[in-house]
Amino acid sequence: IAFTEDVLKRYESYGWHTQRVDWTKTGEYVEDVQELYSALLAAKAETSKPSIISLRTIIGYPAPKKQNTGKIHGSALGAEEVAGLKEVLGFDPAKSFQIDEEVLAHARKVLDRGAAARTEWQSSFEAWQTANPEGAALLERIEAKKLPVEIDAALPTFEAGKDVSTRAASGKVLNAIGPVLPELWGGSADLAESNNTTIEGSPSFIPASRSTEAWKGNPYGRVLHFGIREHAAASIVNGISLHGRTRAFSGTFLIFSDYQRPAIRLSALMGVPSLYVWTHDSIGLGEDGPTHQPVEQLSTLRAIPGLDVVRPGDANEVAVAWKTMLENHENPAGIVLTRQNIPTYARGEGAAEGDTFGSTAGVAKGGYVLAEASSNGATVPAQVLLIATGSEVQLAVSAREALQAEGIPTRVISMPCVEWFTKQDAAYRESVLPVTVKARVSVEAGLALGWKEFVGDAGRSISLEHYGASADYKRLFQEFGITAEAVAAAAKDSLASLGN
Repeated sequence: IAFTEDVLKRYESYGWHTQRVDWTKTGEYVEDVQELYSALLAAKAETSKPSIISLRTIIGYPAPKKQNTGKIHGSALGAEEVAGLKEVLGFDPAKSFQIDEEVLAHARKVLDRGAAARTEWQSSFEAWQTANPEGAALLERIEAKKLPVEIDAALPTFEAGKDVSTRAASGKVLNAIGPVLPELWGGSADLAESNNTTIEGSPSFIPASRSTEAWKGNPYGRVLHFGIREHAAASIVNGISLHGRTRAFSGTFLIFSDYQRPAIRLSALMGVPSLYVWTHDSIGLGEDGPTHQPVEQLSTLRAIPGLDVVRPGDANEVAVAWKTMLENHENPAGIVLTRQNIPTYARGEGAAEGDTFGSTAGVAKGGYVLAEASSNGATVPAQVLLIATGSEVQLAVSAREALQAEGIPTRVISMPCVEWFTKQDAAYRESVLPVTVKARVSVEAGLALGWKEFVGDAGRSISLEHYGASADYKRLFQEFGITAEAVAAAAKDSLASLGN
């Protein structure tokens, strides 16, 4: 009634090999298995393009009363219809789970057939290993789900004091690890230059005949061009991840993750390690305005069970975030990145102490103490905890300076990944967020939804509870009250609510 599209014509327009098998063409329904088998052979023989077979059947055939009705689609057959179906198929309606002896005998031989096929395959595989020792070593590492030992040396270190957007840092990380991680590939849904997702110098994954002056390619390329197809991009990455052995990523603006959501949810449901790169992560993208400025996306993505949402607070956090995501093979992760430049922090080699910021080692734990509460350069007990992500970490750092200048010892926690943090043991979480410190402020340019768990009843949230506007990003942060001054004021308000 509602669907009149000629699906095969659509796929034909894409350049696919198309075939139609119609088991209703004679007016009488006949399941012509040989016709379908011939179509499958023809599809396998076509190696220059993908194939699709349209098979027209009757839904629910041969259920005597419910076939070809809507009832067959969404409800159980019922005892009477099951009995009638068994009679049509030549089974005793009074018996259950009848299996033809010939079918049973054939099925039981599958172990023998499989063992023979395995023996033949193993012999050819061992010959390949001998002839290709480097390839065999690479495959062994990938099968073991281990990163190469060279990855730590390959990861870039970003100079402190220089402002860098985290999307630019991500692009540099991808290009730095690309040469030592040949199994990594991916691209963008038509936003490669904005997402910084191109592994430079690598061919594109396209037929050589589709190469252009800018994009040379072959069937073994590692740069994927998804086109303006965000949902397809995420779905394709899921398919690659399900196949295994390689790691794939897709990129787009964070706002367009809404288009990807069904595929993202499925990757989490299936537990496949798909990787998503989401840039332009807040009102910080500026003049494109509220249609392109994410507000609720961080909260709604965190609401997907099994998805790691990673929002690094500076360029060096980005490097550790990428390594941590690549070490995980159990579930998907999305890295959330800024358009605008943000500070790169000077850090010590270990945990935060006094006025020395903590190293990026804590990124892998999802949340860590970036800056300790201090007085005269020495660590002191914190009166206030400031918890921030991404570009808002800088606001927490500035607010700490202001608060401590007023004699309020303040700790800054960078929380790049809530999911990683909540997986840590209670002792670690307590060391970062001591339960005795009730005055807390979360700082994130999005909904406050979800932060109550960390700030508690006495805590406050600096957030964005409405849509954005079209203006320079600095003005937007100022106009919407996402500033260091607002963070400091919220901290004082939290303290005051406790009677301090």
